[in-house]
Amino acid sequence: MTNTEKPDIIFYQSLGELFYAVAAADRTVKPEEYDALLKMVMDEWKVYEDVKDYYDESVGYQMEFVFNWFDYEHMDAYDCFKNFSAYAKSHANLFTTEKKQLILKTAYKIANAFSGKNKSELIILKKLELLFKNITQV
Repeated sequence: MTNTEKPDIIFYQSLGELFYAVAAADRTVKPEEYDALLKMVMDEWKVYEDVKDYYDESVGYQMEFVFNWFDYEHMDAYDCFKNFSAYAKSHANLFTTEKKQLILKTAYKIANAFSGKNKSELIILKKLELLFKNITQV
């Protein structure tokens, strides 16, 4: 990591909220979208981040837990994206170039998981790209 500060568990929970927002942008979360998140957590995030939570579990799983919980509660995708945006702006120092790239890669994998990206998902993806262009590390 290029930054000395390590993200805490809330960082990963916020990512779960973002990834849910991408999947739920069209008001439906498909099993393929959830599977894409799981694959990214196992293949990319777990390897990239060697951070553990209170129970000695990889914090990457927090993304999965929040995603599932929000899906169960049928949270509004755009509210979730707004929450993530506020978190990202107030914690810009946690969003290194590497992390932004991995977040975008994960978001695109989720959006492409079921019949490619639809208009709602494209809107959220473009908003995410814009957000990342506008926040810089301190």
